[in-house]
Amino acid sequence: MNITSLKESFLIHCSDLKLKKNHEQIEIIELLIKFYKDSEKENNFFSRLFSPRENKLGFYLYGDVGVGKTMVLNFFYDSLTIPKQRLHFNEFMINVHDFIHQNKEKSKSENLLELFVKNLKKKTELIYFDEFQVTNIVDAMILGKLFQTIFNHNIKAIFTSNIQIDNLYQDGLQREQFVPFIKTIKKFCIERELVIKSDYRTSGFKTLERFFHPIDEKTKFNINQLSREITKGKALTSPEILVKGRSFCIEQYYEGTAKFHFNDLCSDNLGAEDYIAIAEKSKFIILENIPNFNNDNMNEQQRFITLIDILYEKKIPILVSCEVSINDMTSSVKLAAPFKRTISRLHELTSPDFAI
Repeated sequence: MNITSLKESFLIHCSDLKLKKNHEQIEIIELLIKFYKDSEKENNFFSRLFSPRENKLGFYLYGDVGVGKTMVLNFFYDSLTIPKQRLHFNEFMINVHDFIHQNKEKSKSENLLELFVKNLKKKTELIYFDEFQVTNIVDAMILGKLFQTIFNHNIKAIFTSNIQIDNLYQDGLQREQFVPFIKTIKKFCIERELVIKSDYRTSGFKTLERFFHPIDEKTKFNINQLSREITKGKALTSPEILVKGRSFCIEQYYEGTAKFHFNDLCSDNLGAEDYIAIAEKSKFIILENIPNFNNDNMNEQQRFITLIDILYEKKIPILVSCEVSINDMTSSVKLAAPFKRTISRLHELTSPDFAI
């Protein structure tokens, strides 16, 4: 697609999906067009040689849940014909750490981040991170050098997030080691907020047909009845998933449908790699007995946030039971901001509009 026609195409796209015309989203599309044109100009050798302007290679779009950040950047990303990658941030960082681990013995004298980015450059000109956030100290410590190297190699990066750049990894361990990343992103990225009052994701999903509460006999009956319908005629197996030498058994697996208790996934020491492996094996997930969250079960809540992010990214519909209704779910103080995104995604993943 010609980048100059992106605005007109976006308006047609909104009309086809019967979406309300939104001036704030259209303004972001216009800014993305300018960003892309300017980044392509400055990617030219002579432009970089003679132009005094700073090279803006990133676009960081933040805002509250459900305002259409992902929809806008998805449209922009899908319209580009350059080599590109869309990755969940956890998945991307797993790739980075795996590369470093696999090459540290072979390349002791080499800068492994530089080597990783050189390999990345061979495959892509743009990376897209949807719902970007940083929670892992190991990631936080290397992100400054990593993204400085990414931008030094003229790889573009686009982000959506619920958090403005200055507030990323707030109150995180050793946050001072994360500050270089903030400086790098602010130097190389255009930062814009998308402000819309309503949550588009929840407004379209009035009936939550796959979210049951409270945890009582009626809920158990409904979950079991739907489970039988979904798994009817499918063989029960218990496949084992291996992740870096660790094994995890899916005790109830019916040819693509996996059934778990909340504690199976969020109380044990599992993480993004495990959830990605489970998602890749699953087409539908049943998750029972989700608790309400507070400061006492913050670790379990963090795992749950990561799990829902990955299921959403992999487009895995779910059937759940919970102690309370989706609108009455509470959060630990520290995770209140990212949990708003989780609630919005739960609306979508359990909606009848999110097809099985």
